[in-house]
Amino acid sequence: MTKGPNTRLADLFGLAGWSKGELARLVNRRAAARGHAQLATDTSRVRRWIELGEVPRDPVPDVLASLFTERLGRVVTIEDLGLRRRGGTGKRRAVDGLPWSSRRTAAVLTDFTGMDLMLNRRGMVGAGAALAAGSALSDALHGWLRAAPATDPDTDIVDPTALDRYEATPVGSEEIEALERSVEIFRRWDASRGGGLQRKAVVGQLNEVGGMLAYRHPEHLQRRLWGVAANLSVLAGWMSHDVGLEPTAQKYFVIAAHAARESGNAPRASEALSRAARQMVHLKRPNDALDLMRLASSGRGEEALPRTRAMFRTIEAWAQASKGEGQAMRRSLGEAEELFVSDRGDKSPPDWMQMFDEADLHGMQALAHRTLAEHEPRAAATAEHHAKLALRLRGEGRERSTLLDHISLASACFLGDDPDQADRHARLALATMNSTSSHRTWDRLREMYRLSAVYGGHSRVDDLRSEIEAALPMAPRPVRDPATV
Repeated sequence: MTKGPNTRLADLFGLAGWSKGELARLVNRRAAARGHAQLATDTSRVRRWIELGEVPRDPVPDVLASLFTERLGRVVTIEDLGLRRRGGTGKRRAVDGLPWSSRRTAAVLTDFTGMDLMLNRRGMVGAGAALAAGSALSDALHGWLRAAPATDPDTDIVDPTALDRYEATPVGSEEIEALERSVEIFRRWDASRGGGLQRKAVVGQLNEVGGMLAYRHPEHLQRRLWGVAANLSVLAGWMSHDVGLEPTAQKYFVIAAHAARESGNAPRASEALSRAARQMVHLKRPNDALDLMRLASSGRGEEALPRTRAMFRTIEAWAQASKGEGQAMRRSLGEAEELFVSDRGDKSPPDWMQMFDEADLHGMQALAHRTLAEHEPRAAATAEHHAKLALRLRGEGRERSTLLDHISLASACFLGDDPDQADRHARLALATMNSTSSHRTWDRLREMYRLSAVYGGHSRVDDLRSEIEAALPMAPRPVRDPATV
């Protein structure tokens, strides 16, 4: 059955630079290496996949995904190729077929993590496709996030071709409890040392969970397993963002939102989208961030505890500060403070919110005011105040946040015409930079370095700038966007 040209496959085929005959030979060779020696793909068959939208039988979609992943040096999944697995439902939406059914979510999760792991094994940098705009994600997911998950009628049927290349098995409560404990370990490591060193382990664990989700467990276990998938997906996304794999990070945040919704945890889905919004502010796309925050807040986000909603307001405030909207930023931060103190503590915060404490509230306030200070210099003093409070309150195991606080404080001091104090905190940051595997901290240090330029001729600042220049890793090359080729 054909359905018209497969534009996704055509675009990626053009980027790869193969001829149709070359791709056919590569498919046959890779399939034979996997035990499918009978496969006989030819040039005319490749043409039908691209020009007529013909969907090849298994194992060809998996083979194509691995070949394109290796060729392009980024994660390419079956979904990216426009080749849906059997059992996919729903019409194609504006972004990557969103939203997905529960079965589709499990398949996307397994596909994407499998390709990500393959890139890791081969020492390649997985960068994904272009970042989707916040408005596109918001349009695709609006309404879906508020609705209860629909039950897939065939989720108790396991399609062996939809599983990863290992024998997945059902799990019980003890295995899920062990998985939940592993999330806590990974989360603490990320907060302490950054995302680089454990990202591969998190992605591997998430890939295993995707295989487990191919089976239909009792409802209470299935929901817990989806909750583990949501937590691991957020971590994989945050770690990917921390090391500069931005489109890959965004994909994990979207997977996390789907997984959280399947677990019945609407606030967790909203928090996953808030991570994507934070990522957008970091990438100087505040309008996209605000679009995503509107979606996060409208997606039954009112069910979240006050502390969670306070965190949402701080992200909105940072985006508003990036646009120079001081009045809106101060209003958002005021709401954040009110929400934070209104949390009576009669309900324990969920595990995924325990990292957002009073120190984090002040850290985000410092970041927002420091960002605004480039538009309104008087905001620098307030940024200094909050950064110092954040540093005073930081506990053990939050080394990356402490490092970012020092950078925020140094930046605020440069903006507030206090180069001596800026120099002191910049050096404290620089002294610990190599103890974390976080590209994001280097991005913030580059911003601070830029602000120090106005103090050229100040001997201590000149020395500091020389030390930063010597320490800075080479800035990563921008990811090629297939849409612009």
